[in-house]
Amino acid sequence: MGKRAAAIGVAGVLCCIIGGASALAATVSVSPKAGTIHVFVNPGNGQGNGQMLITGAIGDFGTTHKSTQGGKVYSDATLRAGTIEFDLTALNAKSNSVNPPVNKRTCSASFSVTAPVPIVKGTGLYANISGTIKITESFGFLASRFTSGPNKGKCNFSNSAQPLAQMGSVHGSGTVSF
Repeated sequence: MGKRAAAIGVAGVLCCIIGGASALAATVSVSPKAGTIHVFVNPGNGQGNGQMLITGAIGDFGTTHKSTQGGKVYSDATLRAGTIEFDLTALNAKSNSVNPPVNKRTCSASFSVTAPVPIVKGTGLYANISGTIKITESFGFLASRFTSGPNKGKCNFSNSAQPLAQMGSVHGSGTVSF
């Protein structure tokens, strides 16, 4: 191999090392400080199973997973720099008890609920986190219609019916300390 080819090879390896180190540095969060955070969740199937973005005093993102323990509902956020566990019990109770207004002409319904969500614990950079986030969940859906039988053409809002479309958003803000 000629000197020029060797120099290009070495330069390529150095670019990969430097570029890789820069990319790795970009994925490491700075130590969080007390302050206001804003939480955005793209919900998945089932409450607590989605993607989360946190901005403000914490800048991180990751996935969420629902868990239950002793009658309480939690969301465990697995972020790049650690985990944060949220107590969704009050929010879950509000969501489960809402009776959304239904438009029977369009077979549509929507609702929003807001509740305080305490932070239970954290790991990694979030090991000593505490605080409460005021979270709002908003959901809308379009129900299918019965295609036969005595209810033919009417909206099918039964729990076993698959909605035609549904969408939700979860967001909130609050103050955290470490």
